[in-house]
Amino acid sequence: MAIKVASVEQVRQVEAAADRRGLSYAQMMQNAGAAACQLLLERMAVGESTRVLFLIGKGNNGGDGLVMARQLAQTSQADIHLYLLEARTDEVFSAATAVGLPWTAVADDETGSVLRGLAGKADVIVDALLGIGGRPPLRAKLKTALASVREAASETKPFVLAIDCPSGSDCDRGEIDEAALPANVTISFIAAKPGVLTFPAAASVGDLVVSQIGIEDKLPELQRLSTVFMDPSLAKSLLPARPLDGHKGTFGKAMLVAGCANYIGAAALAGEAACRSGAGLVTVATTRQLVDIVASNLREPTWLPLASVDDCIAEDAVQTVIEGARGYQSLLVGCGLGLHASTQAFVRSLLESDLPPLLLDADALNSLSRLPNFWQRLPAETILTPHSGEMARLTGRSTAEINGDRWAFARHYAERWQVVLLLKGAHTLIAAPDGRISVIPHKTDALGTAGTGDVLAGLIAGLRAQGLSAYDSARLGAYVHAQAGTIAAQAVGSSRSVIARDVLGRLGLAFAATEVG
Repeated sequence: MAIKVASVEQVRQVEAAADRRGLSYAQMMQNAGAAACQLLLERMAVGESTRVLFLIGKGNNGGDGLVMARQLAQTSQADIHLYLLEARTDEVFSAATAVGLPWTAVADDETGSVLRGLAGKADVIVDALLGIGGRPPLRAKLKTALASVREAASETKPFVLAIDCPSGSDCDRGEIDEAALPANVTISFIAAKPGVLTFPAAASVGDLVVSQIGIEDKLPELQRLSTVFMDPSLAKSLLPARPLDGHKGTFGKAMLVAGCANYIGAAALAGEAACRSGAGLVTVATTRQLVDIVASNLREPTWLPLASVDDCIAEDAVQTVIEGARGYQSLLVGCGLGLHASTQAFVRSLLESDLPPLLLDADALNSLSRLPNFWQRLPAETILTPHSGEMARLTGRSTAEINGDRWAFARHYAERWQVVLLLKGAHTLIAAPDGRISVIPHKTDALGTAGTGDVLAGLIAGLRAQGLSAYDSARLGAYVHAQAGTIAAQAVGSSRSVIARDVLGRLGLAFAATEVG
């Protein structure tokens, strides 16, 4: 089963249901600690000289940390020390100390010198202070302790593992205390939490790993969760089939209506991305001027020249597109269209026609935003791919409002407009009309450059042509696109130097990684 995303309250409901069915809270804690221990051993070569500092809170999160510390002591020769922010006398603490683990309580370290000394020498720090119930701002004692750890470890830069979330995070809304300790890896239990996938908290999470800690997939309270985390196995399962005896008709036909004089590259980037998606045939419909410029360098698509005004697609081109798109399995409109009055009229007229499965991006969205009740004009299963600014124009809300509650906006408007809504950003969200949401795990600034959105749109259009549903083509396309961005950043040496062409050139590697799962 796919990894789910769940609010704090939903996770507690799943825990309670699992407990009623025989998986006790105590066993869940043992499983959580074991999973965290295994993760550390997979990520680090833990040996006799490895110094591990556990920051232990008073609640269940601290209990998970104590179980992890005990298991690490029993499976490695690591030099482990427990630092308690609150006194503990419970069974998990007794079990940890029974195997000889040394500990220090904050009450015995009034000046904080012991904590600073331990943090300054640590190779690994495990943050087990606050779990999913924590909320910023941190209490003074926790804030002071974390500030001391950050200062002491600023030069040595130990590996930081956060249990469930970096302490000081709001696991529902993504707020985080400024004193929180940024993690290299966060292990979350049962489900990913929306707050660790929302900025600013997401910036301190590092890699996110989810362990179900023995919860059965068939548990109804888990199955009912409609938001999923796009992990590699889920992405692999969505890939369109590639029969060895397939031909271009097998793999579908995609048409892209794109480009104007000011945005020549958009048609080329989207067109090549659609070709590299695996679609059997891609046709780019654009002005004659752009065909003459681009076609010699992009030889794989076929081209449909359109009537133009001022080097922009004219309203008169509508019938050409309608006739040309017959028999196609997807139609992308928007990349680099511009906002010429005639082009906007073209978009309006096109929506009144019988069309292949539709994807609207970029300036097609901006044209939509100027139409009252635009959603009533959209065919069923239309895909919209706005970034936050375009989403603000479509909804009449501010960009700050959109970014303040991306999950709620994505879900609400996908249902209200009856579309598949891909809300771009870190983390990208894909919402279906029936309330389902998929979240893309990647977060990289490599995609924050002009043209990468054209690559994404073309990629989704190509996948849609291969027979995937609107929802699956959008979420698989977003996953592969983000994977390509990550690979491109590694290839060029810096995320700041990535350009759209780098992402386009890594789509093959991204698909290869997805095929592995």
